[in-house]
Amino acid sequence: MNRSPMPPIKPETLALIERLIGFDTTSRDSNLGLIEWTRDYLKAYGIESRLTYDAAGNKANLFATVQKGAKPGIVLSGHTDVVPVDGQDWTSDPFTATVKGDRLYGRGACDMKSYLAVILAMAPRFAAANLKAPVHFALSYDEEVGCIGARGLLADLARNDIRPAGAIIGEPTGMQPVIAHKGKRSYQCCVRGKEVHSALTPQGVNAIEYAARIITYIRHMAERLQACEPRDHGFDVPFTTLQTGVISGGTAGNIVPRECIFQFEFRYLPGADPDALEHEIRNYAERVILTEMQRTDPNTGISIESTAEIPGLNTTEADQVTYLAQALSRNKSTAKVAYATEGGLFQQAGIPAIICGPGSIEQAHKPDEYVTLEQVALCESFMERLLEQMCAGQ
Repeated sequence: MNRSPMPPIKPETLALIERLIGFDTTSRDSNLGLIEWTRDYLKAYGIESRLTYDAAGNKANLFATVQKGAKPGIVLSGHTDVVPVDGQDWTSDPFTATVKGDRLYGRGACDMKSYLAVILAMAPRFAAANLKAPVHFALSYDEEVGCIGARGLLADLARNDIRPAGAIIGEPTGMQPVIAHKGKRSYQCCVRGKEVHSALTPQGVNAIEYAARIITYIRHMAERLQACEPRDHGFDVPFTTLQTGVISGGTAGNIVPRECIFQFEFRYLPGADPDALEHEIRNYAERVILTEMQRTDPNTGISIESTAEIPGLNTTEADQVTYLAQALSRNKSTAKVAYATEGGLFQQAGIPAIICGPGSIEQAHKPDEYVTLEQVALCESFMERLLEQMCAGQ
């Protein structure tokens, strides 16, 4: 590894970052190598883990507890999966941690294996300390493709009556406490038309053209919300957004296309009604577009399938977990972000959550993803203060 002068981060933290980045945990692949390694690492310090698996048994969440004290504890939570590197122009091996100057590069360096490394580096000290309440470690799978793993992890906690007092989600926020994020819903729409030779176009039902009308309607909804929805200026984009991201259809230029499939999403403000948005799109597709299509052929159809649903996070300034994060980060300001996290699922499960972790979201998902060593050091200081707080019983 290429090492350069750096802020004084702990050697054990750096070693753990190197180890975690070395696991290729791209969402399409298994994360069991990392999870099983973490389970064994924690067990060496007397910390037992519970694993919850996906249906195929190829991926798992890990939930581990330093079980001390009678009060409800704090969850330190993060996801293990990373986005693909395919087609990205990296100047170093994305699965080898590389330090250049004051930056540490690698896939997941920012989002969010540096945070995981910091909390795991603290695990032996939490285990040895006289804690007044438990500290929990939560590592999930498939956050990047819809916060899938966290749902099973939280369901397992509910079944076993494990009720933490709060959760700190270590997504990259520049170590600023984030109290809210937008909710997200994603959909796939399939328009099934009638295929004919293009010389007989009136006898066909053009799936692409009818899909385009639905997409245009979604765009008009987005423009209406941008113009009229009450603003929440705590967000960098202070209104609900809708957009279409993927489309495919047709087989040849001289064939009226039988099928068109597209994907769309909306990211809604806390307090907005996502059900109403979904109903409006479905109503337009079924009552207007499908009615027209079936005048030509009753066998045509439209299906809209939900592919992901992530609730928004809306923690208040007065929540105890907010005060805790402000004290630990020594930052009294809070922020709101447009990207979605597992925090909304924790809140939905009755566990107050806040987002606070090292790095900037602007560096995530890109080629040459990096985190600054200063940010890692700030996260270490945050966790040192958490140890002091948990020993003091606050």
